[in-house]
Amino acid sequence: MPPPAVTPPGGLNQAEAAARLAADGPNELPGNRRRSTFAIALEVVREPMFLLLIAAGTIYFMLGDTGEALVLVSAVFVVMGITLYQERRTERVLEALRDLTSPRAQVVREGTTMRIAGREVVRGDIVLLAEGDRIPADCAVLDGGTLQVDESLLTGESVPVGKRAWDGQEAAARPGGDNLPFVYSGTLVVQGRATAQVLATGPRSEIGRIGTALHGLDIETTPLQVQTRQLVRWMAAGGMALCVVLVLLFAFTRGDWLGGILAGITLAMAMVPEEFPVVLTVFLALGAWRISRRRVLTRRVPAIETLGAATVLCVDKTGTLTQNRMAVHTLCAGPHVHRVPHADAGDALDEQFHALLEFAILASESDPFDPMEQALQALGTRYLAGSEHLHRDWELVHEYPLSSDMRAISRAWRARAGDDHVIAAKGAPEAIADLCHLDGAAIAALAQQVDELSAQGLRVLGVAEARFAGDTWPPVQHDFAFRLLGLVAFIDPLRDTVPAALAECRAAGIRVVMITGDYPGTARAIARAAGLDHDNVLTGADLDTLPADELARHLRDTCVFARVVPEQKLKLVNALKANGEVVAMTGDGVNDAPALKAAHIGIAMGGRGTDVAREASSLVLLDDDFASIVEAIRLGRRIYDNLRKAMSYLLAVHVPIAGLTLVPVLFGWPLLFFPVHVAFLEFIIDPACSIAFEAEREEPGTMRKPPRRPDEPLFTRGMVMLALLQGVTVLAAGLALYAGALAHGVGEHVARAMTFTTLVVANIALIFTNRSWERSIIGSLATPNLALWLITGLATTCLLLAVFVPVVGELFRFAAPTATQFAVAVACGIAGVLWFEAWKFLRARRR
Repeated sequence: MPPPAVTPPGGLNQAEAAARLAADGPNELPGNRRRSTFAIALEVVREPMFLLLIAAGTIYFMLGDTGEALVLVSAVFVVMGITLYQERRTERVLEALRDLTSPRAQVVREGTTMRIAGREVVRGDIVLLAEGDRIPADCAVLDGGTLQVDESLLTGESVPVGKRAWDGQEAAARPGGDNLPFVYSGTLVVQGRATAQVLATGPRSEIGRIGTALHGLDIETTPLQVQTRQLVRWMAAGGMALCVVLVLLFAFTRGDWLGGILAGITLAMAMVPEEFPVVLTVFLALGAWRISRRRVLTRRVPAIETLGAATVLCVDKTGTLTQNRMAVHTLCAGPHVHRVPHADAGDALDEQFHALLEFAILASESDPFDPMEQALQALGTRYLAGSEHLHRDWELVHEYPLSSDMRAISRAWRARAGDDHVIAAKGAPEAIADLCHLDGAAIAALAQQVDELSAQGLRVLGVAEARFAGDTWPPVQHDFAFRLLGLVAFIDPLRDTVPAALAECRAAGIRVVMITGDYPGTARAIARAAGLDHDNVLTGADLDTLPADELARHLRDTCVFARVVPEQKLKLVNALKANGEVVAMTGDGVNDAPALKAAHIGIAMGGRGTDVAREASSLVLLDDDFASIVEAIRLGRRIYDNLRKAMSYLLAVHVPIAGLTLVPVLFGWPLLFFPVHVAFLEFIIDPACSIAFEAEREEPGTMRKPPRRPDEPLFTRGMVMLALLQGVTVLAAGLALYAGALAHGVGEHVARAMTFTTLVVANIALIFTNRSWERSIIGSLATPNLALWLITGLATTCLLLAVFVPVVGELFRFAAPTATQFAVAVACGIAGVLWFEAWKFLRARRR
């Protein structure tokens, strides 16, 4: 493609700018439009689980059961309200973060400098860039040989790169590498000033192309969503079949079609699985709220449960494991080496390093924006404050900028005392060696020192000093008689919380994989400091050349991937998924967005992350703290465990309800339950499974267990058998009591009241025993759960009113039992679950 035409120095006129804006569209990233409340609501109601709830409520309306229908429809709107609130809050927070990829821009139009919105920048605009500016579009540099740009959001490399002037002929190139004449949208100017011409905006920029690629990736459906939908369909089909059988059986054996329909309605109310979708949605919505209190924003609620199954966590080095800032790591003055300790170490700097630090600061801006110069200033304040080595009162009189021929900067100062000028230089070690006219032996010794520092993943600068007594400045800095002072090595420090967070991930059976665009030495050094396995390191070139089977083998034991470009990150995530891993991916840059969307759980950084990364992610870390990921995983495991307990309880409790409705018809007994009884039980079951179980704290050792298998069903065979056995024993206790009461001639109404009491007490006992499958009921009482006690108190009060208050009892077709009869009913309810407590005790002893 031929290079674009060069815009005149006066810039575009307003008519040309308006025409190009209309032709190319706004300078915005694809897919970053906010979702309306209606669009979010539409996404919510299209979920099959919500459709099932609405359909069930409609059926109840058609059957004339207005009360149950209203309760069911109310539940739909309450849960929808929770979900809408969470989604809208998520959208509002994201809108507040949309400043990085839509900056303000200073442009020249019709010879006048003006500041406009970043979305109004057009192809051909002349843009003025300065330190601290976020570049609004892909541009060619027209002038500005001292320009340094942080391109880590695109390339993953934390070290700023230099730029040179465009010759008007060179074709646009991809980001990456030093001394290119092009700058890119979303990157940051860290040093220098420049004038640039816009080459591409919006979706045609490097950022935009990556954003456009996201639309070709499908968002993963979580395993729990699939399993719950299957369970709901199975329960609904089985329940409806039993209802039809019951109606026909009742009608043919007793000749009463109306009674048969009434019995069928009762069984339908007991069997229609409306609790299952409510439980799933409430658990995940409240889980998103709980995670938000840990400063983790949930963009896609169902991904919360997948956190507990994550087996691999892919992290980007820059800004995720590291702090994305520079700090001085080592000072080298000749053979003397000083490793800079932590800032609160309270140490002093030996005199032999004072000149090195003093002249490194003199070679920097007085009020720097460059991260390395900021690090030097901070170290000078720490070590040299109050000494004669800081020169706030000196006057800068001349400067030699960085150039393609000399990768060093020299700054000349006039001291307050003395006639000589002081020259301070810093730059690439080989450039400083050239300025100092070192001999071969000195150059070799310096190169060895630089190699040793670089092998630790450090960025190394040389520092030199010179004196000049004249008034006519030499044309180039090479003409000064420089003396080498030493080397300064910088590091992008590891986040303090990372080692402990990675250790907890290992204990939880989660393998952490670092993917970065940096060189292998830098990646290995960071991995070593973080505690990652760094024995095997693969590069992006290896990913392109390795056969699929060999790559799959390497992925099992390689934790560090270096020199990886965006397309390879996506390839790596897909390869891990093909290996059967459940992949969580953290990232903050545009380069991470495709992998974030392709992963099972994408986790974006909210502080410095790009809009594209946040849009592609499932979770956003608002404080950019890697340790928050561990808390999110912990909560994800807790949510899944509690969800499994709630679902197990639901399975167990539906067995006696259905059985006590169906068995009396088979044996010719009086009907035990009517719709009002099931409605009463639903008022216990619904809040118990959706609120009480959700509020349960995690089991001890939750983060010392391996992740769930990706293909593990919501219910294992053993869990289903235990849940059904719980239900069957309660059913047996209820049937035995009902049959015995009828046999002893207590009357239908008293027998019904006693059996209903047994079922309610057993229901409450099931809640308490299923709080923990590790601890006994007594052991779990030490764990507070206010919602559980409120539900228990309310259920007990309502039961006593229904059984012993005649006006209420008439609605339930009850007659009040004696105190002895009531005690027997309570004992039967408790006895129905005691075996499970014995099973937990015996299992604990075997362990």
